[in-house]
Amino acid sequence: MTEPESNPTAATGVEPVERRNPALIATAVALPVALVIGIVVAAVIAGRNPAKDPVSLGPVPAPAAASAECTALMTGLPDTLGEYTRAELTQPAPAATAAWQPAEGDPLVLRCGLDRPAEFDQASPLQVINGVQWFEISGESAGIDASSWFAVDRGVYVGLTVPRGVGPTPLQDISDAVSRSLPQKPLDPAPVPNP
Repeated sequence: MTEPESNPTAATGVEPVERRNPALIATAVALPVALVIGIVVAAVIAGRNPAKDPVSLGPVPAPAAASAECTALMTGLPDTLGEYTRAELTQPAPAATAAWQPAEGDPLVLRCGLDRPAEFDQASPLQVINGVQWFEISGESAGIDASSWFAVDRGVYVGLTVPRGVGPTPLQDISDAVSRSLPQKPLDPAPVPNP
């Protein structure tokens, strides 16, 4: 006598479920998740480092731009000033100039070897930042949303144009570079104009 074949469907009325390999299931779930995470990470990185256009700087009288002092300063400039990163300049760029760009907004611009600012006289108020004496010319009266700061105690005049609302870090970092590169010299302001 033969034994009846075992038929689970006949006994329970339920079709048997085909079992899938757990590694196959984990891979099927992990691949789309990893793809989504990769896309999100790439978007965040691209958003942090957007492509920036070179900065164009027009010529400004800078008779000492080719001086040894300006050469020393330019080689000692930092790559970052707070949230600003060193920018490429459109060529031909004026001698002894540099710029730093934020993620969005106007750049910071440094020029070395400038003429003494016409507004800088013996009565001018100065601010000392990290050992460097700076003279500020606000652009507000001319409708410019920036100030130009001039290091006036180094033998050559160094100007840093800073958009309004920028914190103190860029001036502090540039002051450190100026202190390292240029020795302090006596001030040479213009005489106070007669009324």
